[in-house]
Amino acid sequence: MPAQIPDELGGHMADFMQHMASEKRHSPRTCDSYQQDLQRLAIWLMEQGSTQWCAVSGHDLRRYVANLSRQGLSGRSIARHLSAVRRFYQYLLREGFAKDNPALDIRAPKSSRRLPRVADVDQVNSLLDAAPDEPLEVRDRCMFELMYSSGLRLAELASLDVNSVDCKAGEARVVGKGGKTRLLPVGRKALDAISQWLPVRAGLAPETEPALFVSRRGDRISHRSVQARLSRWGIVKGADQKLHPHMLRHSFASHMLESSGDLRAVQELLGHADIATTQVYTHLDFQHLARVYDQSHPRARRRSSRGRDDQNAGQEGNT
Repeated sequence: MPAQIPDELGGHMADFMQHMASEKRHSPRTCDSYQQDLQRLAIWLMEQGSTQWCAVSGHDLRRYVANLSRQGLSGRSIARHLSAVRRFYQYLLREGFAKDNPALDIRAPKSSRRLPRVADVDQVNSLLDAAPDEPLEVRDRCMFELMYSSGLRLAELASLDVNSVDCKAGEARVVGKGGKTRLLPVGRKALDAISQWLPVRAGLAPETEPALFVSRRGDRISHRSVQARLSRWGIVKGADQKLHPHMLRHSFASHMLESSGDLRAVQELLGHADIATTQVYTHLDFQHLARVYDQSHPRARRRSSRGRDDQNAGQEGNT
């Protein structure tokens, strides 16, 4: 706990983090996120002259939200902050350290929904069809094929073990958010990539290492290494935009939805608890359709200038 936070605030925070880790069994990453959000609020309260959680009111939290907004935080980030505060006060209420939950009726300001960036089908095919130039690129292509084939999150990919994938059945058993397990289909190209990677992996990893994807040292590959290798792959293989792991997941979802139109199936494949999370891809698909419409429909084409309009009008009159 940072030294500048007094025990009156820091002590309850430390107990709450212990509760989140041991009783609720949240991941270290989730616990770190909660701790950072609560520390930020605690520091702000100290600046306002308050050192007691039980003295915080709804009015105080509204001022805090306004402060976060002035600092440039998005509505989504502020909503995450408020979620952490609500959970914290639920704990304080349970333990008898607070009389109410001042965050219950506080809402984050709305912000425009940012649509995920995706690569088009031709670009993905071009990148994944590129031949590896060295052994670790065999691994890299296998990782990216599998990520795009099954819509995996970065953490899901890195946590795969060799026995997580049944190549004969064409299936992968994946542990997603909240420790939930789902069984996913694996495409032919990804299965081919796995069959090419396994002999290379055998020369790197000791027999006791369960991880499917390993580093040059033979241990499980880190999230940061996957990110760096995908970025490198895009540069070396000629991508026209910077690649990151979630882009492959977004591309999987968008391409699946565009081809099938089955939103519920895409939700299951992605492991989304709420279908509203999956619906962002319907907006993405509509944007694609709208661009095609604008470029193709004779009564919808947009002109860049009045002169161009007149020129085109004259041409249309001659046809």
